[in-house]
Parts: sequence; structure tokens; C-alpha cells
Amino acid sequence: MITAATATTAATGVRAWLAARGGAWLTPLRLRRLSAALIVVAVAATATLSGSA
Repeated sequence: MITAATATTAATGVRAWLAARGGAWLTPLRLRRLSAALIVVAVAATATLSGSA
């Protein structure tokens, strides 16, 4: 569970970095969708690659 929390925090950090540096292409809707995708990918990667049961 801690690994998933860390991955979600990292995904949130990437989202914040993109929001600060994103250009005109990063609309609020795209940012929302990107945030959801980052969190899903982070948790899925953690679940499959962490090695914990």
C-alpha cells in the first residue's frame, strides 16, 4: 500500500510539473484526463512490479 501511495504522489508531481510548464495544448480537460491516466498507470505499475503480495 505504501508503494502505491508513493507512485500516486510521483504521478501527482509529474502532473504539477506539466501544469506549470505545459503550453496552450494542456487545457483543463486534458490536464484532468492526464492526471487520471498518470495515477492509473502508477498504481498498475506498482501492483505488477512491486513484488509484494
